[in-house]
Amino acid sequence: LALMNDELDTTSKALFDGKIPPPWMKRSFPSLKPVGSYVKEVQERIQFFNDWINDGEPVVFWLPGFFFTQAFLTASKQNY
Repeated sequence: LALMNDELDTTSKALFDGKIPPPWMKRSFPSLKPVGSYVKEVQERIQFFNDWINDGEPVVFWLPGFFFTQAFLTASKQNY
């Protein structure tokens, strides 16, 4: 009787060790932080983009919050 597949097993072991699970990193920004700090940063990024959606364009942009900063800077240069 198998309760967990390989991906769930890998994820649970990584979380137990305080590391970011490899399946998460396949769909995430690069990070070397422990899982607690990583989750906090993900929440901060979500809050940043939610504020942008709800309150309009921010006066100051949090550059590390972008997944691909170079694309944002190029687009900003082209628009202003």
